[in-house]
Amino acid sequence: MGGLEQADAWLFQLLNHCLACPALDDLMLFLTIPKLSGHIFVLLALFIAVRKGKEAFYLIALLLLAVGLADFTASGIFKPLFQRVRPCFALEGVRLLVDQSRSWSFASSHAANSTAIATLVWLFFWRGEAVDKAFAVVVIIYAAMVSFSRIYIGVHYPGDVLGGIGIGLASAALMYTAFAWFVKNVVHRRAMRNGGAT
Repeated sequence: MGGLEQADAWLFQLLNHCLACPALDDLMLFLTIPKLSGHIFVLLALFIAVRKGKEAFYLIALLLLAVGLADFTASGIFKPLFQRVRPCFALEGVRLLVDQSRSWSFASSHAANSTAIATLVWLFFWRGEAVDKAFAVVVIIYAAMVSFSRIYIGVHYPGDVLGGIGIGLASAALMYTAFAWFVKNVVHRRAMRNGGAT
């Protein structure tokens, strides 16, 4: 095991054990299991619909595309490419709070997906009113907590989570750039042509 892997394992054991308490166990399980916390994404979509109106459809579609790209990159490319064994199967004495299947560890798709959502929410809401800025901050904090929960419950190393965060940032940036290009080069030009024809 190389120096970086040793540091990653040491930090994992520190976070997996030293912060353990029953209340935090319940919170981390809530955050990491979609069946328990899935309604939060429904509330997120409702808030976007209320604040963005007709534009909400495009933003929600963009969020879904970014999550799809992040999830495919983390689970469909990185995990089979790196084939890193999860800490709960590679280390002794891990506090494992879920029934984990033997899938690969790097990178964390939970971290990738939640970061992709948080990044796009920040890009679209940070320049808005105070309630929009507060919403962006809450979503960022939520994404950070989801990412951390993967270490806490024993299924990912910190390095896996950082890798997932990087994938989420890149996926959101790519989708935002593609969306901005489409609006500028297709929507605006079409509107200008239609305006010039009248």
